[in-house]
Amino acid sequence: MKPFVARAPLLALGAICLVIGVGAGLARLGWGVPAWAAQAAGLHAVLMIVGFFGTVIALERAVALGKWWGYIAPPALALAALAATQGAWPFAAAFAAAGAAALLVVAVVQAFQARALHGWVLAGGALSFAVGVALWASGAGLPPAIACWLAFFVFTISGERLELARVLRPAPAVRAWFVAAAALFAIGVIAVVLGIDPRWQWLGAGLVLLAVWLAVHDIARRTVRQKALTRYIAVCLLAGYFWLAVAGLLFASGLGLARAWDAALHALLVGFVLSMVFGHAPIIFPAVLRVKLPYTPWLYLPLALLHASLALRVAGVAAESLAARAWGGAGHAAAIALFIVTMAGNALRSRR
Repeated sequence: MKPFVARAPLLALGAICLVIGVGAGLARLGWGVPAWAAQAAGLHAVLMIVGFFGTVIALERAVALGKWWGYIAPPALALAALAATQGAWPFAAAFAAAGAAALLVVAVVQAFQARALHGWVLAGGALSFAVGVALWASGAGLPPAIACWLAFFVFTISGERLELARVLRPAPAVRAWFVAAAALFAIGVIAVVLGIDPRWQWLGAGLVLLAVWLAVHDIARRTVRQKALTRYIAVCLLAGYFWLAVAGLLFASGLGLARAWDAALHALLVGFVLSMVFGHAPIIFPAVLRVKLPYTPWLYLPLALLHASLALRVAGVAAESLAARAWGGAGHAAAIALFIVTMAGNALRSRR
């Protein structure tokens, strides 16, 4: 079976979660959306984190592993989120547990294959995801689960960047800085889960240290001076590190969840994670689907809209402006739609 035929349905499941999740997010901001999106407003985080991001990352890991059982996680995670939208909680919990367990096994196998620090950082991300799923499925509350899911993203992305940073041959002190920052962040996540640090300050301090490490030691500092796709990816990365630092500062400031929750979470999930998706999609999708996807400078348009809308949203939170928050959220949705259209149009042009 051709890779496109086998893997496209898995991406389609993730895309369905994305559409419903974005609609649910708009509903939470007060925008008029179809009933199927409005009814899922309470599941916005689950749809985006488990259903979309989880599915896409699990699919990427499965392709890298090259084993049939690696493909258990992507459909299971998407189906978990979709089952939750239908109120089928036993099925949602079962699918989520199966998907998280499969992703963890894949990550551990790959860590043993890599025999390097970055492999275990990636495995730590998968473990964090599994713990978050367990907390969510058990009804322990969404904030502790989200803290674990943030660790999933941070460790996954920083682990991949740590792997690429090896070409620069970082000194032992540089690696020690990374380990210390990652350890502080992990301790912060554990403190949130245990209720020791309800204001997320330790977690935030770890995020700031990791953001500075990435900004200083990532190879993106060099590749941003190159051209075309290489430079575009570097811009996505460096912009993402800025927002990661913003998220960390918001949490570390001790403002508390009431004021910092929306701004900090979206600084990390939109500014950091989604910016990484925008940057790596031109590489990941061709590798996953075996399709040609040449670079186009039009990719900068949705990227600029994404970060401008996030700046508006964060400013709206600071100014307590519901309108600015709402328009910022609408800008996120427009940026995602524009990115998909740009990618699809570019793929169609490449087939001519």
